[in-house]
Amino acid sequence: MNPLIRVIPPFLVRFFASPYVAGDSLDKAMVAVRDLWQRRGLAATLDLLAEDIREQHSADENLATYLRMVDAVAGERTIPAAGRPTLSLKPSSYTISPLHQGGDARGSREAIAAIVARAKEKGVALTIDMEGRHWTDFTLDVLQRLHADGHRHVGCVLQTRLHRTEQDLQRLPPGQRVRLVIGIYREPAEIALVDKAPMKQRMLDYAESLLRKGHYVEFATHDEAVVRRFVDEVVPRTGATPDRFEVQMLFGVPRERLLADLRRRGITCRLYVPFANGWAMAIQYLRRRLDECPAMMWLVTKNLLLRR
Repeated sequence: MNPLIRVIPPFLVRFFASPYVAGDSLDKAMVAVRDLWQRRGLAATLDLLAEDIREQHSADENLATYLRMVDAVAGERTIPAAGRPTLSLKPSSYTISPLHQGGDARGSREAIAAIVARAKEKGVALTIDMEGRHWTDFTLDVLQRLHADGHRHVGCVLQTRLHRTEQDLQRLPPGQRVRLVIGIYREPAEIALVDKAPMKQRMLDYAESLLRKGHYVEFATHDEAVVRRFVDEVVPRTGATPDRFEVQMLFGVPRERLLADLRRRGITCRLYVPFANGWAMAIQYLRRRLDECPAMMWLVTKNLLLRR
């Protein structure tokens, strides 16, 4: 991470990046989700910001929150089935022994299984997010086991920056729902691309491959040119109908015109809506967003000035 981003005081991080977080409670996140659908016709996937935990009670609290999230989505009556939120979860949220710190991820597999079971019972779709390179095999192994046990409501994420992803495409269970991203985790050049242009070209190539194999593609990027190449070039080449793919972006990123255009064309658009149990837990995520896009500070400032 950029050293300058590390030393920004937490209150400034929150000021500049808070538009990209739905709030500090599940209730506030559900309000944001309802608003997205009712005012703009946008679906959502909810995510609890709770990575790199260090105490077992935090892991237990994260699991309990996710079970409440399943119940909240299942009980939501103001959003029709077509716009029903999904859930996204990170394996590191349930263990104090994370793989990227040399641990064994104990407890994570069991917590995910509990959430998956509740979600299946309630009819809620969820996605296992992909974290840094240390978690890739663990995540794909969990996905394969869940699929073998009949949990077809579980999706996964693949990062196109990693060189291994081309082979990982072959490990996916048939008909898998896959969110394609370039990935926000900085990786060594020997195992990942370092330039975004080829990462984005890989997104297009992998999306085409996935569609041709019968997978459901969640194409996640804010690059308008790349999105338009996906819907105008890749999708027609594969013959995929709108029920076989969607476009995803982050909550708070200003892409109103593009999203409205996609919606007019009957394409499902879904925003990744993160929230936290208290703002302290959100600061790490917000720092990563600022590190990935330093221009965010200027964009937020401009938006604030335009409101005056």
